[in-house]
Amino acid sequence: MTTNSKVWVSELNARPEIRSAFPRTPVRFYDTTLRDGEQTVGVVFSPQQKLEIARHLDDLGVSRIEAGFPKVSPDDAEAIQLMQAAGLKAELWGFSRAVRGDLEELVRLGLRASVIEAPTSDIKLKAYGITRDEVVRRVSEAVTFATQNGIVVAFFAVDGTRTELDFLKRVYLTALNAGALEIVVVDTIGACGPEAVEFLVRQTREWVGPGIPVHFHGHNDFGMATACAVAAVRGGASWIQGTINGMGERAGNADIGEIALALHCLYDVPVILDLAKVRAVSQLVQKISGYTLEAWKPVVGENLFMRESGAVASQFHIPEAIEPYSSELVNADRRIVLGKKSGLDSIDLKAKELGVTIAHDQRGAILAAVKKRAIAKRGLISDEEFLQIVEESVSAASR
Repeated sequence: MTTNSKVWVSELNARPEIRSAFPRTPVRFYDTTLRDGEQTVGVVFSPQQKLEIARHLDDLGVSRIEAGFPKVSPDDAEAIQLMQAAGLKAELWGFSRAVRGDLEELVRLGLRASVIEAPTSDIKLKAYGITRDEVVRRVSEAVTFATQNGIVVAFFAVDGTRTELDFLKRVYLTALNAGALEIVVVDTIGACGPEAVEFLVRQTREWVGPGIPVHFHGHNDFGMATACAVAAVRGGASWIQGTINGMGERAGNADIGEIALALHCLYDVPVILDLAKVRAVSQLVQKISGYTLEAWKPVVGENLFMRESGAVASQFHIPEAIEPYSSELVNADRRIVLGKKSGLDSIDLKAKELGVTIAHDQRGAILAAVKKRAIAKRGLISDEEFLQIVEESVSAASR
């Protein structure tokens, strides 16, 4: 049942035919919260806010931070300069189209690494009004210019998952021949399921050879970004690109916290990320972005280690009976809350937590009062309300 003392997942995950498909080498994370994440509708980060987020990403253990798209945003250029002066351990990466002017701005700022993107699917080429040959020429010239100016390049094929395979291969090899050192498999529109992602990553790995790092960049349009990222690792990706909280265009990007937890807990894959700090970074990004997440969101949701149901509360003393991993793994508080669905065990646990002694024969009346108040307010009962109910019950019993 367990892989370690804090993980209580099914033994089926450890079957040889499943576990052997995953690497024993660490998976690293390339965070694009400050660029792709900021494309979330209505979200704007100031340069100072970007620096604050970058410091937390660095502390989280993110290996690379995509610092922004400076050619199209003077604020991004300012943020990059702030980050460069901050002494972060993570590598700072830029973002550029396959356009010389974008790259000249990276050179001006002294960035030593960047994604270079170009559209590759026929749908995107039609939208931009350019031909396949033109894309190949632009990629070759842009990557050559970047490498000649000391910039490490990861080539990023926009809408790669909807690109005809022979042409995608041609563009990838063109980028490598021009000096790119890494390749990104990109599911721009979230158009692939996990099986298709694994196929394309594996195919890309065959095209580029074992010495070229392959990334996966996916979106969550069908609610499968985490599953697709896991499949990409199974297919040979050693880098996962994503964001904090999965923020981004449309349904968002792949969520690096979810992916790291899944790889670690379900498949015992080493990940370069401090899971105990994910929730704190999540809360910071929510605060700065001005939005809140659903309480049941994996890894960072408020409800994950909160128990209201009496049937579940009766098992609270055995965490592995009601949870797949320990709250300690993600540094979350584990507690009982009271509401409509509470039971007698919930009352006992809450009383113990608050240091309150309740007579055995008063428990039923207190539970009934808790349920009544919770139904009336259509929500949970606070600790203060519970103490008030206990006091009223004791007073009534003494009359």
